[in-house]
Amino acid sequence: MNTDTIKKRCAKKALDFIANDTIIGLGGGSTISYLIEYLQSEPQLRVQIVTPSNTTRMLCIKNRLEVLPTSSISSISVAFDGCDEVDEQLYALKSGGGIHAQEKLIASMAADYILLVDESKFVSSLTCQHPIVLEILPESLCYVEKMIRQLGGETSIRKSAEKDGFTISDNGNLLMDVHFNQVDDFAILQQTLISICGVIETSLFTKKVTKVLLATENDFQLISKTTNEVIL
Repeated sequence: MNTDTIKKRCAKKALDFIANDTIIGLGGGSTISYLIEYLQSEPQLRVQIVTPSNTTRMLCIKNRLEVLPTSSISSISVAFDGCDEVDEQLYALKSGGGIHAQEKLIASMAADYILLVDESKFVSSLTCQHPIVLEILPESLCYVEKMIRQLGGETSIRKSAEKDGFTISDNGNLLMDVHFNQVDDFAILQQTLISICGVIETSLFTKKVTKVLLATENDFQLISKTTNEVIL
């Protein structure tokens, strides 16, 4: 079974965690796009959606799903997202989209923040394979670079081949990729990074994830802080 098929199975299983007449959060990525298709095919399941992703927003509208402004909502029942990696402590890293500040806001609103992953994304402990992304104030660039170097990290500012200059976040800030060769404690690193003046948020999630829905070829595992349950 290929990865794409497993992602579809995971997205369909996520429907079991959605109650009727609720507000849900949806992140970005291919698994979320499959979940949107399944929501559209279940008209009896009425939901409203908030999302940090412009791509997800447009896909929801295309599938005639109601999208609410995040600024108008203070709480939601459940939110779903993907990630680059998630480990047994439910620490997660999301480096690709550069929308982690909004993602963490929606995760904080949610009673449950569930990551939808296949086996390739689940690790015993987070690695340094992917960068940690910082959203930073443009004026803080040199200062933040200096502080990261003192922590042993290497920095690069996001650029795009299709745009002259730096990539700007939805909030009008810079996105800085930070690489570490080794991290002893990701929770402490998150606290240290977020305390640097000029850093708005990071793509390292150490507190927000409540569950991981892990799809394999044969079954699903629902992983939380206290349980690891195989479900059919």
